[in-house]
Amino acid sequence: MDPLSDVLGVTKVRGTVAATVEAGKDWGVDIDNIPGAAFHAMISGDVWLEVDGQQPRHLLPGDLVLLPTGPRHQLVTGPGQHCEPFDHLAARQALTSGGRLTIGRGETHTRILCGSYQENATLNASLLGVLPPVIHLHADPTRPTEHVLQLLTHEIGSAPTGTATVRDRLLDVLLIHIIRAWLLTAETQPLPASWLTALRDPLISEAIAVLHGDVARDWTLPALAAHLSVSRATLARRFRALVGQPPLAYLADWRMELAAHRLRSTHGPIGPIARSVGYTSEYAFNRAFTRIRGITPGRFRALAQNQEDEQGYPP
Repeated sequence: MDPLSDVLGVTKVRGTVAATVEAGKDWGVDIDNIPGAAFHAMISGDVWLEVDGQQPRHLLPGDLVLLPTGPRHQLVTGPGQHCEPFDHLAARQALTSGGRLTIGRGETHTRILCGSYQENATLNASLLGVLPPVIHLHADPTRPTEHVLQLLTHEIGSAPTGTATVRDRLLDVLLIHIIRAWLLTAETQPLPASWLTALRDPLISEAIAVLHGDVARDWTLPALAAHLSVSRATLARRFRALVGQPPLAYLADWRMELAAHRLRSTHGPIGPIARSVGYTSEYAFNRAFTRIRGITPGRFRALAQNQEDEQGYPP
């Protein structure tokens, strides 16, 4: 199984394009209140990105930056440039009227595709939350993100039939390629332990994939180590160091995330859901779920489905 695809399926990360910013000279925007992750893709020109606690970054054509937690940040023509608050309402209106938001003085020198990603807040599982604060991908014509951005820019600038659906799918594809590129990039700073960080390690990546592929199996550490042809001590040590918890604790948490996802997205009896994540007793499943979530599976289902109806998340 593919752990990244599994988590994407559970968290239901979805992207939204804010607008294509077309900028002249001497401008700066202060961007706050991002609902999720923010991304900026440089189409032409250059700009400086300033984020608290980070060195300013000079973004050039073809560069793409993802801010997974959506922190307050500034896009400016140069360090120290005065900033105006970014008008999210104007950006939404720009998108509906052709996708362009004009700022700065004079002729357009810089074009930036701006948008955001959100994930379902009813679950404990997180994809965006385990990424580093800033992912900066420098221009690389061989990288698939370049081609996805070209298609996305074309869709935003035109209004053919089905453009909203195409745009949404392209945003999904873009995020996957951003994460793939990041996994292949050498990090200069230590990375916090997480399941996503662990995908950089061939052994632990395989271990996570094995657990995801047979989540209902009564796994033990010796059985998992034997399956991977590695010693128990090596597996336990490396898994804890990279993921942040032992293999069976990770499996228990993932089972609860899958169960929560299935409770949220289906209306059938709880018993089959319990068995699908490795619990032969519905009573034991109810106790485990209530201990971790603080509410019973039935109550969680009702609250989660009501919340998603209000927020419009797909099942």
